[in-house]
Amino acid sequence: MANAKILIITGDAAESLEVMYPYQRLMEEGYEVRIAAPTKKKLHFVVHDFEAGYDTYTEKPGYSWDADIAFADVNPAEYVALVIPGGRAPEYIRNNADCQRILQHFSQLNKPVAQICHAPLALAAAGVLRGKRTAAYPQLEPDVRAAGAEFVNSEAVVDGKMVSARAWPDHPAWMREFIKLLKREVPGQQRSSAR
Repeated sequence: MANAKILIITGDAAESLEVMYPYQRLMEEGYEVRIAAPTKKKLHFVVHDFEAGYDTYTEKPGYSWDADIAFADVNPAEYVALVIPGGRAPEYIRNNADCQRILQHFSQLNKPVAQICHAPLALAAAGVLRGKRTAAYPQLEPDVRAAGAEFVNSEAVVDGKMVSARAWPDHPAWMREFIKLLKREVPGQQRSSAR
């Protein structure tokens, strides 16, 4: 059997923890994980933190990491699941036609999707959020509703084969539910930890 591959779609200004935690956690489970971005280049992530005295999160420079593949070169049929991190990346990758093509593939074939924080912006732009129940960064509640979806303020929301969360503090519950879903959806498949 082929190795089970999972795709992460992101870009510059993605939240560092929301890329690296699922990337490493899914590799730990034995999946081959690839990171796709608008272009194949070194990506620059950010750290969003919650500090006293601020009405919203603060942003600082985060990790840098290489994208494995450009959106235009992604064949989504090669992947069993998709992860969409948050941060500011979703607000601009959502306008990329190949990003929308990838999101529509996973939706149309009802493949497992984990998405967090600002990721619903990309799903809404691709027209695949309508009718879903989803968590998101709480300030996105109006955007989620405008896209025809139900906002749920919870750490891990499972709607069919989509698992969502609000932000990186929800990682343990979010990944726990996503990995349970993956184990049901990709049973007995040989997995590789190679990048």
